[in-house]
Order: sequence, then structure tokens, then C-alpha cells
Amino acid sequence: MTPRLTARFWVDAYRQRLSLLNIPCFVVAHGDDTAGAVLVKLSTLDGQARAYTRTFDLMSGDRVWAVLSEGDEYAVDEAITKQRSFDPDLWVIEVEDREGRHLLDEDGLS
Repeated sequence: MTPRLTARFWVDAYRQRLSLLNIPCFVVAHGDDTAGAVLVKLSTLDGQARAYTRTFDLMSGDRVWAVLSEGDEYAVDEAITKQRSFDPDLWVIEVEDREGRHLLDEDGLS
């Protein structure tokens, strides 16, 4: 079994990486420090948003970030609320960037 980082460690590292590029982010929901899942909401500050969740690629078995919901920010927030009702240990990180940068596709964040 491959060792995994704690959720808290990953969130702290992600927030630091965003900070280095002056991309604002906020912890909207603090999940379980050890094993909580992480959901990232990207707001482009124009009323649109996208929510990403980690999942497994069926072909490769690798962990990847997939779009959970996208479109109107209100609808994305509703999808996040629904996910939180299923998983009280869920972390929700909100990233605000007009350019749509979230860095989830960079090395070390899968």
C-alpha cells in the first residue's frame, strides 16, 4: 500500500503553493485532519465556478482531479453542500482567481 499524506498536510502545502503565486484561497470547511477528503472550488469572480474532487482514473488507477460541478456559482455551492451532507469530514478549499488558475494539474498535487 502506498503511503499517503494527511489531509491537513496536503491542504497546508496546497495553500502555500497558491500563496507563492498570490492566488487567494480560503478554507471554507475544515475536515478531518488525518483522512478527510478534499474538494477544491475555483471561483473566477464573474459568477462562475467549478468544483474539483479527487478520484481514481479507471484506466490507470492513478488519483486525478475531476470536475464535480461547474457553471453558475450558486449551483456549484449547492453541489458542495450536498457533498458535505454525505461527508462531514470533507475539506472545502475555495480558490479565487480571475484567470482560472487552481494548480491542481501541477506535479505533487494529485
